[in-house]
Amino acid sequence: MMTTTFITISAMSFRVSGRLARVGAVIAVLLLAGLSDTPAQTPSAGAAGIDAALLEDMVIGSRILADFGVLDGFGHVSARHPTNPNRFLMARSLAPALVTADDIMEFDLEGNAVDARGRTAFLERFIHSEIYKARPDVMGVVHTHSAGVIPFSVTNVPLRAMFHNPSFLAAGAPVWDIRKDFGETNMLVSDSTKGKSLAKMLGEKSVVLMRGHGDVTVGPSVKMAVFRAYYTDVNAKLQSQAIALGGEINYLTPGEGEQADKTNFVVLDRIWNLWRMRILPTLAK
Repeated sequence: MMTTTFITISAMSFRVSGRLARVGAVIAVLLLAGLSDTPAQTPSAGAAGIDAALLEDMVIGSRILADFGVLDGFGHVSARHPTNPNRFLMARSLAPALVTADDIMEFDLEGNAVDARGRTAFLERFIHSEIYKARPDVMGVVHTHSAGVIPFSVTNVPLRAMFHNPSFLAAGAPVWDIRKDFGETNMLVSDSTKGKSLAKMLGEKSVVLMRGHGDVTVGPSVKMAVFRAYYTDVNAKLQSQAIALGGEINYLTPGEGEQADKTNFVVLDRIWNLWRMRILPTLAK
């Protein structure tokens, strides 16, 4: 009887030990698999060696303008390289609302990707490259297809500053007509020659309208270029409303615009931090 009991217990112990051994083996395999995944992760495809804060500004700028409807599936935000003025940063060809830091690419001022890695570049990157080439003071460029602005690009009504936030418009907003220099085209700035023509029309201004296309805004930072893109769109809508009301419109004078624009630089971070708060939660999804 005792012998039988001992044999039964031994058998049970063997089965339990076998199960534990198998469980331990599974756990070991899983741990090893977990360790092996770490070095195999895909490295970031973003521009190498660039301050994360600048990349974040580009992402927030792209997404907030899309959020406000200034950009849709088209348009782009760029920044001059912070340490190499002969380079600039821009997302791969992607809808602005989808841009992340990993999508940012580096280009030279001829519009050539420094390290494409199979990524597709925007066709109209020459808008940015030629403006950076012509304007050493510019550190950020935004191109939009603003629905509010386009009517002012195809009529003889000039876009003028309605209030203090878009006060930079008081200095003037020239209209670039691609047909004037290049005849009938697909309306896109698809090479450096067209980009140079556009940059020439921009001159020293903060914004240039593009006939039947949209506009370009520039600034001494990505934040200011985005600010100006947003308020150019807002101003255009308000001006259309004011024109519809009839009567004389009392626009800002160049002097008022110059003074008000100085204040915009002082308070820029107030609205930027609001936009940042609005966009950051979307990046975590």
